[in-house]
Amino acid sequence: MKLGFIGCGNMATALIGGILGKKLVPADEIIVSALHKETLTRAAQTYGVHTTKYNRDVAGADIIFLAVKPQFYEEVIREISDCVKEHQLIVSIAPGKSIATISEWFGKKIKLIRTMPNTPAMVGEGVTAVCPSDNVTKKELQTVLSLFDACGSSEVMPERLLDAVVSVSGSSPAYVFMLIEAMADGAVRDGIPRAQAYRLAAQSVLGSAKMVLETGKHPGEINDMVCSPAGTTIEAVAALEEAGFRSAILAGMKACTDKTKGMA
Repeated sequence: MKLGFIGCGNMATALIGGILGKKLVPADEIIVSALHKETLTRAAQTYGVHTTKYNRDVAGADIIFLAVKPQFYEEVIREISDCVKEHQLIVSIAPGKSIATISEWFGKKIKLIRTMPNTPAMVGEGVTAVCPSDNVTKKELQTVLSLFDACGSSEVMPERLLDAVVSVSGSSPAYVFMLIEAMADGAVRDGIPRAQAYRLAAQSVLGSAKMVLETGKHPGEINDMVCSPAGTTIEAVAALEEAGFRSAILAGMKACTDKTKGMA
């Protein structure tokens, strides 16, 4: 199975690293294209993959990942469209670009899997929403799921929900980074050295997330376990609620989803 990546940014390198780490595909079966020589040199030296500055060289792969920024999608697709055959799989990782739009740019019916990954894939903890076009087989879908699972986990979802996925997972690492930074600032204010503050805050976020995933309990139930009557935690929660913590998150997610829908 030959894999091709058009574009070699953070998401492409995260996927390549995960796939090679799990030994799903050997490096000499992967080819990457990019605009800049430095990017290609780094990919070749780091991963041992084939590189090219020509996108059309990638178009012969069995699975082609479109890993460029959304604003370049139409240009890249029209460049490679005549090279793509009906048996090949196209995997999109751009927000806001629908299956219908991408198929229209190719000018023919293609096997397309639309995905929405996130940056924690870079450390093997990403989550990717996946939506196949109607002509993708179950076996082909499973193959792509296994590739994304190499750097985290994946969820099959209907396309109508993918815009919402951007706000809850695609963009949400930014909210979490802001939370960690704010927690560290609070700790520094209370006298904790900054390096330790970041470690304490980040580990607390990591551990809390694992509690939700591994216990299967509702987040509110776990929260109740921490909030002792008349204790310190409920005092903090009350102050956060008064400051609009929850409503601020909801507002941010709505803004993200609205922006994504406007990119179609």
